[in-house]
Amino acid sequence: MILSVAIPSPAGDSFEYLPGGDQPGSLQPGQRVRVDFAGRALTGVIVAIRETGDCPPDKLKPVKAVLDSEPVVPANILELLERVARYYHHPLGEAIFTALPARLRQHLPADGEDPVVWRAASDASLDQVPRRAYQQRALLERLQAAPDGLPVETLRLHFKDPRALLKALAERGLVESRKAPVGSLPKNGTPNQSGPVLNDEQQAAVDALESDLGAFQVSLLDGVTGSGKTEVYLAVIETVLARGGQALVLAPEISLTPQLERRFRARLGETVAVMHSALNDTERFRAWRAASQGEAKVIIGTRSAVFTAFKALQLIIVDEEHDSSLKQQSGLRYHGRDVAILRGQLTGCPVILGSATPSLESLNNARQGKYRHLRLTRRAGNARPPRLHLVDLRRQELAEGLSRFLMERMRVHLGQGRQVMLFLNRRGYTPLMLCHECGTPVDCPRCAAHTVWHAPINQIRCHHCGYQARPPARCPSCGEPELVAIGLGAQKLEQVVRSCFPNEPLIRIDRDSMTRKDDLPRALAAIAAGEYNIIIGTQLLAKGHDFPNITLVGIVDVDQGLFSTDFHAPEKLVQQVIQVSGRAGRGDEPGEVVMQTHQPEHPLLRQLLCEDYAEIATGQLLERAEADWPPWAHLALIRASAPKGEAAMEFLEEAARLFRDAARDEVEALGPVTAPMTRKAGRFRFQLLLRAPKRGPLHRALDQALPAIRKLKTARRARWSVDVDPVDMM
Repeated sequence: MILSVAIPSPAGDSFEYLPGGDQPGSLQPGQRVRVDFAGRALTGVIVAIRETGDCPPDKLKPVKAVLDSEPVVPANILELLERVARYYHHPLGEAIFTALPARLRQHLPADGEDPVVWRAASDASLDQVPRRAYQQRALLERLQAAPDGLPVETLRLHFKDPRALLKALAERGLVESRKAPVGSLPKNGTPNQSGPVLNDEQQAAVDALESDLGAFQVSLLDGVTGSGKTEVYLAVIETVLARGGQALVLAPEISLTPQLERRFRARLGETVAVMHSALNDTERFRAWRAASQGEAKVIIGTRSAVFTAFKALQLIIVDEEHDSSLKQQSGLRYHGRDVAILRGQLTGCPVILGSATPSLESLNNARQGKYRHLRLTRRAGNARPPRLHLVDLRRQELAEGLSRFLMERMRVHLGQGRQVMLFLNRRGYTPLMLCHECGTPVDCPRCAAHTVWHAPINQIRCHHCGYQARPPARCPSCGEPELVAIGLGAQKLEQVVRSCFPNEPLIRIDRDSMTRKDDLPRALAAIAAGEYNIIIGTQLLAKGHDFPNITLVGIVDVDQGLFSTDFHAPEKLVQQVIQVSGRAGRGDEPGEVVMQTHQPEHPLLRQLLCEDYAEIATGQLLERAEADWPPWAHLALIRASAPKGEAAMEFLEEAARLFRDAARDEVEALGPVTAPMTRKAGRFRFQLLLRAPKRGPLHRALDQALPAIRKLKTARRARWSVDVDPVDMM
C-alpha cells in the first residue's frame, strides 16, 4: 500500500511513502502524517492511498507518525482543494496548507485546547455591584443572560476592556471562569431580535433564494446601497438554521466583520463564529473546529474562510462580491468568490453574490442567464438616494484641499446635528516630499515610488515595501536644506478639519490609526453611537457600514482613479464612488455627496452624475469587448522579479517562447514588459500576459508549458508566479 502525501513544497503535488508501523486499514485521505522530506521532518496530508506507486516500494520511506485518528481535511474539502490547485496551477501541498488553521499546519493535536468562558456566579446579584460601576453592572447582566457563559472575544464586542471588568467582578466573587466542552463555542447570550418587515422586493428575493435551498444555484443579489441586502441574507439564513443547516458568509475586509458579527449575533440567537487574520491562531482554530463539528451554525469570515470544514453546509453568501480584496495576491492566488461558487457546486448548495456594484464578470454572467439576477432597486425604509454634487476645483481658493462649497455643506449638516464623512483614500500626512530648490522628490530607495510623510511621528514611509526613515535634513540631490511637503493625506486632512471645526468631535479611521485588534470595532461602535460628528476615512470605511446619521459624504479627491494603465481602473473607480456615496442618507434624513475634482468634464464623472450603475456597467462591458478584455477573454499573468532586471527579463523571454510553442495560436502571449511599478522592495519587476478567448486553451497551454518552465535554469535566478484571472495588473 502506497501513500500519496501532500507536503507544503513547490517541488511537486504529492510524494510517495509507505504506511510504516500503522495498520494500513486505519489510514484515510485527509489524515496528517509526519514524514522525512529531504532530511527535514515535515507535516503532510494523505491525499490518496494506492496499491501501486510510481516508485518501487524498496525506494520509499515509511511515514514517521500518523497524527490524526480521523481525517482533519474532509473528502469534500480535499476535492475542492485539488480542483483549486489545478485551476490556479499551484502545488497541491501548498494549497492544502494554505487552507488549514495554523495549528493543523504543525504537528499539534487536532483536538486543541478547550475555550475559556465566563459566567455569573449562581448567587450573584446586581445589588453587590456599586451603582456607579455602570460597566461592571452591564457586564454582569449580560453574563446572567448567558448561563452557558461567554468568551472574552464576545464580550469585547460590547465592552472596551472586558478583562479589567471581569477581574473586578471576580474579586467580588460574582463571576467565574470555566472551560467549555471540547469542540463547542458558547452561545452568545443575546436575545433574538426580530427583523424588520421586508418590502416587496426583499421578500421576492427571499422567496426565490429559499426555493434554491438543497440545490446548487448562483444568484446575484444586485441591490443599491442601503437596499437591505443584509436583511435578505438573514432571512434566508434563518430558514437554513431552522432546517438544521449551516451557513458561510464571506466578507472582503476585516473591517466589515465586527458590524456583521454584532448584527448576526443579535438577530439569529445562534452560535456565530468569525474567521479573519486579525484573530490569533487559537481563536481561528476554535472557529474552524466548531464549524466542522456543527457547533458554529454561521461562520463569518474573509476569503480564507471559504476552505472551512462544515458538518452541514447549506448556504454560501459572498457579500460585496465585486471587491478585489477577495483575491489572494500571494502564494495560492485564488479568488474567494470563484472558489465559493465551486464549493457550492461540489456541495450542492446555493451561492448568493451580493453587491450594490457587481463586478462586470458577475453582471455579465447574470445577463447571459448563468446566474439568477435578483434586483433591489430602492433603499429600505424611508431612505432615499443621496443627491450628488460635482465641484470643479480649478481656479478655486481651497482650504488645504477642501472647497468652499464642501465646507459650507459640512456646516449645514453639522448644524442640524448630523454626521459628516470625508473620504480620502490616501494614508499619511502628505504623499510627497521634494526639494524646493531643484524639485527632486524623496523616493523610496527600494521601490519606484515616492515616500509618504507621516507627520505625527515625523517619518517617511513607503507603503509598498514598508521602508521607513526620518526625513532627510537636506536634498539628496543638490544638498539644499529646504524640503517641502506636497499634497494631501488623511493625517493632514484631519489636522485641517480640526482647525476649521474645533468644537466638533472627530475621528480618523485608516490603517495608521487603527493598529490594535480592538481599535476598529470600538471606533465603529462609537460612530454608530454618535460620539463623533466628523469621520475621516480611507478604504476601511468605503463600503458595507451602516451609519444612519451620516447625511453628508465628501469625496475629497475623486481624480485618483481616473488615469491608470490597468483596464480594471474605470470599473474600480465607479464602484468606489458609488460605495462611498452609499454611506450618506441611510436613515430617514436625505443625504448628499460632494465629489471634488480637477477633471469635471471627464466622461466617467459625468456618467456618475446622470446614470445608474447598470447603465455605466453596460458601457464598460462594451469597451471591454472592443479591447478584448475580460469577461470577453481569459487571462493569466506571469510575474517575475530579481535584484538584477536582466535575470527576470531573460526568464520571461524563455517562458514566452515555451508558451507560444504550447499555445498553437490559441493563446496570445503579450510581452514580456516591465511592470507598471518597475521596482519594488529592491527587485526589478517584469510580466508576461497570456490571453485567450476561452478558458480551455489557456489552461492547456499552462499545463503544457509550466513543467518545462520550472526546469529552466533562468527560473532559479528569478522569483516568479502564475496569477490566473488577475484583478490587479501592477
